Amino acid sequence: MTIQTPLLDGSQRAFLSGYLDNLALLERLHRLLLDVIKDEFERLEILEINSVQALLLFNIGDNEVTAGELKSRGYYQGSNVSYNLKKLVELGYMHHQRSEIDRRSVRVRLTEKGRRVRGMLSELFARQAETMQKRALVDAGGMEDINQALRRIERFWTEQIRYIY
Repeated sequence: MTIQTPLLDGSQRAFLSGYLDNLALLERLHRLLLDVIKDEFERLEILEINSVQALLLFNIGDNEVTAGELKSRGYYQGSNVSYNLKKLVELGYMHHQRSEIDRRSVRVRLTEKGRRVRGMLSELFARQAETMQKRALVDAGGMEDINQALRRIERFWTEQIRYIY
């Protein structure tokens, strides 16, 4: 992607172009992840939950959390967390319980059915990691470099949000 900005020199334009490519790639990767999960669930004939709901189950894991905590982590922007949690409770993938301290707050945790789905995703991700490693797509050091770079961007964006407010 070429950016024509007269105020930027060549290296600044190149950096901006790379940054914009990163943003587009992050968005595409997230969508592809959801498609990979959808395809796996269709293969396993798990049709009552969608990929966003499955990812919610995976990320909750063994924790007990509130909807607010999930929203604040930012994993589910663009999806209705409350709706998805309600649906997962109705379908028996999650337990929910009102907080004793704050009755407005509801805490959720996985049921056995939810833990089975989480296990299926864990197996999928383990198979994918093994295949990537066998194909030498990224080695362990490269994976760590990518994670460190993404964490730095995450910290930068978090600081930007805090600065604005």
